Amino acid sequence: MELSFESNLDYQRQAIQSVVDIFKGQEKNIDNLWQTTSNNSLVSSVANVLSLPYDVLQDNLNKIQIRNEVEQTLIANNGLNFSVEMETGTGKTYVYLRTIYELNKNYNFKKFVIVVPSIPIKEGVLKNLQITHKHFQSLYNNECLNFHVYDSKRPSMLRGFADNNNIEILVINIDSFTKDTNIINRPNDKLNGLIPLEFIKTTNPIVIIDEPQNMETGVRTQAIESLNPLCTLRYSATHKNPYNLIYSLNPVKAYDLGLVKQIEVDSVVDNNNMDAYILLKSFKSNSKSISVKIEMNVQTTKGIERKEVTAKYGDSLFEKSNGLPIYEGYRINSVDKGNGVVEFANGKEIVLGQTLGGVTDEIMKYQIRETIIEHLDKKRRNKDIKILSLFFIDRVANYRTLDREKGKFAVWFEEIYKELTTKEEKYKQFCTEDIGTLHNGYFSQDKNKKGVWKDTNGETKADDDTYNLIMKDKEKLLDLNEPLQFIFSHSALREGWDNPNVFQICTLNETNSEMKKRQEIGRGLRLAVDSTGKRIYDKQINKLTVIANESYESFAKNLQNEIKEDCGIDFSDKIKNKAKRREIKYRKGFELDEKFKEIWEQIKYKTTYSVDYDTDDLIEKSAEKIKNIDIPTINIKTTKAGIKISEKGIDGGVIKEQEHKINSQYPVINDILATVRNKTNLTKSTIYQIILKSGRIKDIFKNPQYFTDNVANTINRVLKDLLLNGIEYNKLTNQFWEMTLFDDTNLQTYDNAVYEISNNSKTIYDKFIPIDSNIESEFAKDCEYREGIKYYFKLPAWFKIPTPIGQYNPDWALLFEGDKKIYFIAETKGRDKQTGELRLSDSEKYKIQCASKSYKVFDGVEYKVISKLEELVK
Repeated sequence: MELSFESNLDYQRQAIQSVVDIFKGQEKNIDNLWQTTSNNSLVSSVANVLSLPYDVLQDNLNKIQIRNEVEQTLIANNGLNFSVEMETGTGKTYVYLRTIYELNKNYNFKKFVIVVPSIPIKEGVLKNLQITHKHFQSLYNNECLNFHVYDSKRPSMLRGFADNNNIEILVINIDSFTKDTNIINRPNDKLNGLIPLEFIKTTNPIVIIDEPQNMETGVRTQAIESLNPLCTLRYSATHKNPYNLIYSLNPVKAYDLGLVKQIEVDSVVDNNNMDAYILLKSFKSNSKSISVKIEMNVQTTKGIERKEVTAKYGDSLFEKSNGLPIYEGYRINSVDKGNGVVEFANGKEIVLGQTLGGVTDEIMKYQIRETIIEHLDKKRRNKDIKILSLFFIDRVANYRTLDREKGKFAVWFEEIYKELTTKEEKYKQFCTEDIGTLHNGYFSQDKNKKGVWKDTNGETKADDDTYNLIMKDKEKLLDLNEPLQFIFSHSALREGWDNPNVFQICTLNETNSEMKKRQEIGRGLRLAVDSTGKRIYDKQINKLTVIANESYESFAKNLQNEIKEDCGIDFSDKIKNKAKRREIKYRKGFELDEKFKEIWEQIKYKTTYSVDYDTDDLIEKSAEKIKNIDIPTINIKTTKAGIKISEKGIDGGVIKEQEHKINSQYPVINDILATVRNKTNLTKSTIYQIILKSGRIKDIFKNPQYFTDNVANTINRVLKDLLLNGIEYNKLTNQFWEMTLFDDTNLQTYDNAVYEISNNSKTIYDKFIPIDSNIESEFAKDCEYREGIKYYFKLPAWFKIPTPIGQYNPDWALLFEGDKKIYFIAETKGRDKQTGELRLSDSEKYKIQCASKSYKVFDGVEYKVISKLEELVK
C-alpha cells in the first residue's frame, strides 16, 4: 500500500505559515554565489542570504506569537532560534519538510540541514523524505529537490550540497560533527586539503533540529553553531528550552481536537495484594550508616497505596506498611551496597532495580489475554483497517531465547490466541493453524554472535538493524494481506518509530521500566489509516488501549505528571479508564417510533451548495483594504569578514558592517501576479485590477515580497466574506441519510462522557446518550424532563453538512410541541462568563453560518445555536 497525505490540515498549515512569516518582507533571493579562498583552493556555494534587519524580524516574530497565543520573546535573548511545539503523532516531520518547500517558494532559500540526535530518528526522517517526495512534488510543480544522509566515508558529497543550484537537504546525526576528531572537521585530501564542514558553512543553511531537547549540552550547541546557520528551526513535542516559541500544539490541544488517538487504560493488577510488592530503587550511604529507597504498598486512610519509603538494617517492612499482613517476615537482615542486594529475615532477597511480587506470571498472562481480546474485537468492528498491537518487554529472553527458541511470552501468546479463536464463537473467524506468522519480535542483533539477540537501550548503533527493519516495513505492516499483527519489542522502540495502526500497547515489565509513559504511548498516538492509506478521523475508531500492570490511577497520575513537567499544562481527565467504558446502544425498535419517523422525515435529506460573488465587488472591497497596508522599505545589512582556514580550523572576524535602504529592481510584474494567483486562485487580470484600483502599484518596488504577501492575505479575507454571503444551499430530494447507518454504528464512550437516561421513550438511545461536555449533559437532562420536548436525540457523527471549509456535524435534533409544532436542529456551545458571547473559533463561526443557510431550505426546520434549552424554546 501507499500512504496518502493531506495537504490542507489547518493546524499543520498554521505551523508552516508561522515559520514562513518570520521572513515576511524578505526579498526573494536571486542565486547567491559565495566564495572562500584557502591554501589557493576555492570553496564556492549557492547560499541562503537574509536581507531583513533584526527590527523587522522582531516585529514579525511578535505578530506571529500574538496570533498563535504564545508568549512574546526577544530575538536579542534567543538569537535566530525559533521553536515549533507539536505533539507526538500530529505530523511534525511532514510539517518541517513542507516548510522547506514553502521557504523556497516564497524566498528562494535552497540549503537546509536537518540535525537529528540518534540513528532511529535519522532513519525516520529519511523514510519520511522518501514517502512524501511524490506528494510534495505534486504540490510544488516538481520543484527539483535533492536529499542526502551525511556519510563520513564520503565527505566529498558535501561539495555537491554546497554548489548545486537546487533545494538541497542534508540529514546529519549530531554526533557526526561534535568533535574535532570527526572526519567532517578535519582537512581532507579528497577535498584538496579543505575541511568538509566548510562546504556546509558557506551555504548559510537553515538548520532544522529534530528533538532539540536532546541537543542542549554545550558541545552539541557549539556544534550546531559551527554550521553557520541563517537561522535554526527547532521541532519537538517536549522542548527543554522553547527559544522564541512561534507555534504550540500541546498534548491537550491535540487531544481535544482529535488529532491523536484517545487514550484508555486497561489496568491489570492483583487487587487482593496477596504478594508483598517490593521494588529496590537505590542505596544511600555515609560514614555512619547505609539506607535504601524501597517502593512498596502502604496502608493509608484512602486504602492501599504504592509509596516510596526509606529503610535500613533492622527495619520491618510490616511496620513501614502500617501493618499489612503480606509484609510479615520482611525485616531487613543485610544491606550489601557493593553487590546491590538486600536480604530479609525470611530468606528472600532483592537486587537493585528489580522487584519482588507485583507483576507475576499470572498477571502478565492476563495482560496478553486482554491485549488479544481487545485486538480481535477491533478487528471485528473494523474490517478495512489493519490492527496492530505492540508489547513492550524488559528482557528479550522472555520472548526469544539465545538459541532462538520461544520464550515464555511467545508460548503464552500462542496458547491464549489458539484458545480464544477455537472456543469463542465470535473469534473463530480469526483462527489459523500458523499462529507463528501473527507475531514477531524486533530486537537488536549481536554482531559478534550470529543469530543472538540482546537487550539494548534503543539509542546505540546496535539498534540499527532493528530500526532499519521497522522503518522500511511500515507500509507492509499496514497491508491487510501481511499476517504480522502483534509486535514484541525491547526498549528499542522509542523516539523515531511509530505506526498509525498501533491500537494496543501492552507493558510486560517484570522490573520497573525506565521508559517514560509518553514514550510508550507515543508509539501509537498517530491517527489510523485504512487499507488505501487514507487517514481516519473517527474518534470511535481512534482509541489507543494501554494494557498496563499497574492501577489506572497510578498510570494516569504518572502520565499527567510527565506532561505537566514537560509542557507545563494540565492533562487531567484526558486518560480514560477502560473499566468505565460504556457501549452506546440504540433503543430496540426506535426506528418504528412515530415521533422519530416524523422528525427524521424532516431532516434526513442531504444538501449541496453553490457559491456566487460579484467580481466587481471583490475588486472594490479588496482595493479599499489594500490602500491602508503599510509597506516598509527593504533594509539590507552587509557584513565584511575575513576568513582564514588552516589545519587548526576556521577563524576570522568582522571587518565592517553597514545597513542600506534600497528600492528593489524587481523586473516583471507578472511574477507578482502569478504568486498572488497561486495563493488566491483568482485570474491575473482580476488581481491586476485590484492592485491598480488600490493606487499602490508603485509600492511593489519598495518591498515586493512584503507587498505580495499582504495583497494575497487581504484578498483572501475579502473573498472568504463574499463566499459566505454568496453561498446558496439546495436540498437533494433524491439523496438522504440511510437508516441503515444507525445499524453500522458502534459507539463506545466512558462514564464521564454519557448522560444516563431515566426514561428512554423520548429518544433513540437505550440507556446512555453520548455527550461532549457538561453543557450537553444539562441539555439532555432538560430535554428528558421538559414536557414540550416530545422527542430528541444526538445526531450521529456521520450526519454532516458540507461547507467550503469542511464537513459540519450539528449536535441535536428535537421535536417541540407548544403553540405550534417545531422541528429543531440545535448546536450547543458555552458562553463567555464576562461577555455572555458564545465561545466559538473562527472555523466554527464560519461552519455555523453555513449551516444556518443550509437549514433555511428545509420547510418547518429551525436551526439555532444555544447554550441551554430555554434559549431554544422560549
